[in-house]
Amino acid sequence: MFKGHPKGLYALALANTGERFGYYTMLAIFVLFLQAKFGLTARAAGQFYGIFLAAVYFMPILGGFIADKFWGYGKTVVTGILVMFAGYLLLFAQKEAGGSMAFTMMIIALLCIAVGTGLFKGNLQVMVGNLYDDAKYAAKRDGGFSLFYMAINIGSMFAPTTATAVTNLFLGKSGFSYDANIPSLAHQFLDGTITSDGMTRLEALASAQSSFSGDMTAFCTNYINSLSEAYSYGFGIACISLILSIAIYFGFRRLFKHVDVRKGEQKHEESVVELTPKQTKDRIVALCLVFAVVIFFWMAFQQAGLTLTYFARDYTSSVATGWTRIGFDVFTLAMIAVGVYALFGVFQSDTKKGKTLSGLLLAACAAGVWYKAANVGEQVNLLPQIFQHFNPFFVVALTPVSMALFGALAKKGKEPSAPRKIALGMLVAALGYCVMAAASMGLPSPKELSETGGVSSVLVSPNWLISTYLVLTFGELLLSPMGISFVSKVAPPKLKGLMMGLWFGATAIGNYLTSVISSIWNTGLSLVMIWGVLIILCVISAVFMFSMMKKLESATE
Repeated sequence: MFKGHPKGLYALALANTGERFGYYTMLAIFVLFLQAKFGLTARAAGQFYGIFLAAVYFMPILGGFIADKFWGYGKTVVTGILVMFAGYLLLFAQKEAGGSMAFTMMIIALLCIAVGTGLFKGNLQVMVGNLYDDAKYAAKRDGGFSLFYMAINIGSMFAPTTATAVTNLFLGKSGFSYDANIPSLAHQFLDGTITSDGMTRLEALASAQSSFSGDMTAFCTNYINSLSEAYSYGFGIACISLILSIAIYFGFRRLFKHVDVRKGEQKHEESVVELTPKQTKDRIVALCLVFAVVIFFWMAFQQAGLTLTYFARDYTSSVATGWTRIGFDVFTLAMIAVGVYALFGVFQSDTKKGKTLSGLLLAACAAGVWYKAANVGEQVNLLPQIFQHFNPFFVVALTPVSMALFGALAKKGKEPSAPRKIALGMLVAALGYCVMAAASMGLPSPKELSETGGVSSVLVSPNWLISTYLVLTFGELLLSPMGISFVSKVAPPKLKGLMMGLWFGATAIGNYLTSVISSIWNTGLSLVMIWGVLIILCVISAVFMFSMMKKLESATE
């Protein structure tokens, strides 16, 4: 699984893991930060979130253009890290709550993070692709991007838990404990807009805090300031992760320096494969077709933070029992993932020592999981957002399975092409929402639910959502790393950065279009019909891909 890849892959993957860990740590608390620090409503904070996320994924277009035309990939990547660091540092420095100046500084910080990500993200992946332009590594390109993608998800799997732990730690040092209801009520009290019912509730919540002295104004001010400061330390974690990323980048730069191609260097000019105008046009057309299709995949996939979370909140049991409950502890999931790799090591290691060490590691992971299961309570209380850590876990755990499967097919000459994998990924995504449709049979519509209190009287097992995330992850593994691999292989040599940027631009459009499904959530449509919209879009996209397969596959020849 890990053999036969250029060493530069692992250095670039680790550098990206650090950056992604910081980004997802920030993202885990971003909306909460907006509401706690500035008193934004859920709707306003959500709009901010959507615009920021779209900007993050649109900016690689700019980053790709700059790398192609001016700076080259390495310089652009390093500049991106520095600009991101400035953004996170500005967020970290704002430890007091509210104020117009603080809001302005936050906008500047978010702009820095978006621009820095645009300079960094796509161009780092172009460098990964350049490693596989060497003929001896060419056959390993798809597998290399699968490993690279796995590294991204290691960072994102631990980020929400880290953000929560840091917030609780520093809030606790100020003598408070976190309660999601307090920030909004505290802002209402300080603004003079709180209702009598809200005041009664706030007094009850405040009295439950050990540091409450009876002075409500002091309590609200101190709680908001302390929570804002606690979130700021979460952004500080992102600063530290970027320092580690740049240390890895420069510490191991010798392993990938040869693919850091800069405009005007002779070695670059000699390495460029000259394409005819027709070849260039055919490749760009093929890439644009792929970009158009993946928009609808990300529209479906990114429902994780939106309608799938609504389903978790309103239709899913808030407790987990049996073996399911161990899946809600990220460290248990990490041991399971390591155990999967150890199992593959038992069968794939070339030496007896390697097999023995893998077997011992597998046994240790199994013992750790058993210990966790034996010492957790009979049931685990769940918050809706916790389901989101299953996707990165499944990516990490299933990557070796995916690579082994396609490796076996490749040896038989039957491995699907990257465009065919993308089309299959769309069908698998449709299957994921078929699972949701089955789970939703007989449940009231969201509109009916809102008229009767907001939470269904019939709650389904958490296993339905876990199963949906599992199926969607299979689709993601077929589409996302394969799509990045396809772009790196097919993009005209002088437009690689721009084409990779357009891949992220398509992702940004898909992320923004998630709001289409939320806009029909409360219109009276049944849940089955809502999921049906996503099923139909994914199936149509897959059929379109298969109909254009000959053109797409010929572009790689």
